[in-house]
Amino acid sequence: MMNLKKLISLVFLFLVIQPIIAQQSNEKLFSLDEFITIIKTNHPIAKQTNLQVQQTEAGLLAAKGNFDPSISIDASKKTFDGKNYYNYFNPELKVPLPVGDIKTGVEDNGGGNLNSEFTPGRSSYFGIELPLAKGLLIDKRRAVLKQNKIFVQQSLQEQKQTINNLLFDAYVAYAKWAADYQLYQLFSKYVSISNQRLHLLKIAERNGDKSVMDTLEAFTQLQNLQILQNNAQLNLLNSVLDVSNYLWMQNDSAYALAENIVPYTAIFSDLKFTTDLTTYIEQALANHPLLRTYNFKLDALDVERKLKVQNLLPTLNTKVNLLNQDYAVFKGFDQAFFQNNNKWGIDFKMPLFLREGRGELKRTKLKIEETNLDLSLKKWELENKIRSYYNEFVLVQQQLQTALQAYENYNKLYQNELLRFNNGESSLFILNSRENKALEFYQKTVELRVKLFKARYAIDNSAGLLQ
Repeated sequence: MMNLKKLISLVFLFLVIQPIIAQQSNEKLFSLDEFITIIKTNHPIAKQTNLQVQQTEAGLLAAKGNFDPSISIDASKKTFDGKNYYNYFNPELKVPLPVGDIKTGVEDNGGGNLNSEFTPGRSSYFGIELPLAKGLLIDKRRAVLKQNKIFVQQSLQEQKQTINNLLFDAYVAYAKWAADYQLYQLFSKYVSISNQRLHLLKIAERNGDKSVMDTLEAFTQLQNLQILQNNAQLNLLNSVLDVSNYLWMQNDSAYALAENIVPYTAIFSDLKFTTDLTTYIEQALANHPLLRTYNFKLDALDVERKLKVQNLLPTLNTKVNLLNQDYAVFKGFDQAFFQNNNKWGIDFKMPLFLREGRGELKRTKLKIEETNLDLSLKKWELENKIRSYYNEFVLVQQQLQTALQAYENYNKLYQNELLRFNNGESSLFILNSRENKALEFYQKTVELRVKLFKARYAIDNSAGLLQ
């Protein structure tokens, strides 16, 4: 019959060298790419950003409405005591131009008390109204149209910035879930090992090969590992809930992760940069959604500034109309105009002190200066953020390498101590100390991997690349 000590040794060695079983037969991997795709497609915040873009596009459509042709009819008639006082029927078509308006219409006027300004009978006209000073280069409707075009582009950048921040939070949540899953699997494995060890020591104690103190030492180690396992389980459950916050279906209903869904823990490997620090900063300054949002704000303010400059000019509008009998306004055009069949006029208005115009222009210039200061501040903050996370990544990477080496060394000490214990050359107290130290540094490596992962994606987030 095999010696009991040798049997315990073989069982201990078998348990320790067993790999952590991360997958069970019914478990399904939920990859990081699948997770991110679901967020981009179904998350309410992602959908809200689309709605915000559509709202600005609707505003652009409304601004274009200021250039829509319009038809108006002015008709009135008065009859009293069998007498026709007057009747007016004046339909008009107005076509807005980039500068000024075109108007054409017909008049059918009659009655005994017709206003002397109106032409009796049927007549037609074709005219144009043009600003010669204020409103010549830009007016309110053109400014509104230009600004709404800018607002559409600005909303697209705001959408990218919102998605950029949303995805960063999602990456961090997934990484924490993967780390907590790893630690729970680790502690579950060692609880199983410790349980088996306690069981075998109890057998050895009954056979007189081990003392009751060894059994007590094994039991306290099991309790310690169970506490770590329970804490890891709590962290894992909370991480699952955190990840579930990002999971939505196409019908806008949320859902939680099933119990058999597990993360892809290989996300912590091969964390590196595709470009150097300088390139990251250059890309951020050129294409970061937040900075481009400020640029579009400045573009919109520049349109407003040009409008305020125009408002300093006097109002000088001219109106020229070609007139003709009946409804044939263009009939005999070359002769009609020279026969004095026309109507024209000029509107002029100018405030003497221009205080309102100068005040509005000054206010707009101050807004531009304020926005430029904000833009400079954001650029500097983004540069320093990228540098900070880059430095963190490099230093945490070094810490991780050191921690991995330390874990490897502590694990070797643990393995060696296990052999010595099985040969009766060491105590269970020392073995447990070695085991705890190895577990401590394994846990440290997992925490550093999460920190490294977070720093890596924080750089992309700071550069505005997570979209």
